[in-house]
Amino acid sequence: MYSRISTCSSTGTYWDNITRLKKELETADAVVIGAGAGLSASAGMSYSGERFEKYFSDFHRRYGITDMYSGGFYPFDTLEEYWAWWSRHILINRYEAGVGKPYADLLELVKDRDYFVLTTNVDHQFQLAGFDRERLFYTQGDYGLWQCSKPCHNKTYDNEAAVRQMVAEQKNMKIPPELIPRCPVCGAPMNMNLRCDDTFVEDDGWHRAAERYNDFLRRQENRHVLFLELGVGANTPGIIKYPFWRMTAKNPKAVYACVNYGEAFCPGEIQKQSLCIDDDICAVLRLISQRDGK
Repeated sequence: MYSRISTCSSTGTYWDNITRLKKELETADAVVIGAGAGLSASAGMSYSGERFEKYFSDFHRRYGITDMYSGGFYPFDTLEEYWAWWSRHILINRYEAGVGKPYADLLELVKDRDYFVLTTNVDHQFQLAGFDRERLFYTQGDYGLWQCSKPCHNKTYDNEAAVRQMVAEQKNMKIPPELIPRCPVCGAPMNMNLRCDDTFVEDDGWHRAAERYNDFLRRQENRHVLFLELGVGANTPGIIKYPFWRMTAKNPKAVYACVNYGEAFCPGEIQKQSLCIDDDICAVLRLISQRDGK
């Protein structure tokens, strides 16, 4: 729908947009947050560069893998290698990452507002930061969950204990064969609960979150709603970006705000209802917290 639409990135001066976004956060009837990978990148959870080399230099040397994202698609020869990679990846990005500052700052800005979070991120940062889990919808899965690789049933399984054991016992970039996780129903190897293809399991928790999100949106019709998009790229625009544009266009009281370093833009049709800030998300949230709004 929006593939050929004209877009604009300038919706006012930088400081005017900071002040306006602060005011919208304070006065909107509801805030719908759409968060992508850029939010975690702003928190320092880079999948490449120094952080990648710190944890995966051995995989880099042996397999030529250059970043954590592409490593997730590497065709390892054995499940022992596959789970050595993934257990380490899960541990550092899900269980030992700590709370990213922009997540904590964002919570301070919306904790007393009527908000809901829609995110394609799978690193659990919103829950770690203290966001109400009843107001979160992780559409693309969770590093902390496994599923049957077939899948033979629609259920997911927590993996923390198994992941920590895999990391502790792996040697030469392989886990012991007996630690390979298998489906308790059919015996097939387990897989990550990440939306990569049509085998992704949408379990009961996923469907309940989807229903809560849709109910929240229905309650906001014709109200003053702030659609706050943070760090959403072009990989999956149909999940957050395009719906936010459409809902803003349908509601004259709505405001669309996009904060994204290098990718802050909106359609010309909703320019008057939009503000775009091309900057690091962490810096923008810090400035909003500091400004007096005058």
